Amino acid sequence: MGERYGRRRTDTLDYVQAMLGQLRIMALAERSDMLAYLIEMAYVEASDIIRGDRPYRLQDERLGLAADLKQGNRAS
Repeated sequence: MGERYGRRRTDTLDYVQAMLGQLRIMALAERSDMLAYLIEMAYVEASDIIRGDRPYRLQDERLGLAADLKQGNRAS
């Protein structure tokens, strides 16, 4: 079941990334530079998540940072 969920999540993120790419092209065609930029940032974020460079949720990142800080405090 976990593998199926992970595959579905990847498929969904791949779809979201593809749609963001198309939205960016549309925004550029309308000369909406700031909107295109923000969409591109979302596209990059989706790429990072797909590659495993970023957590799926911000809370996961904050928890990781808190753990890193605790480790640093113990090492001091």
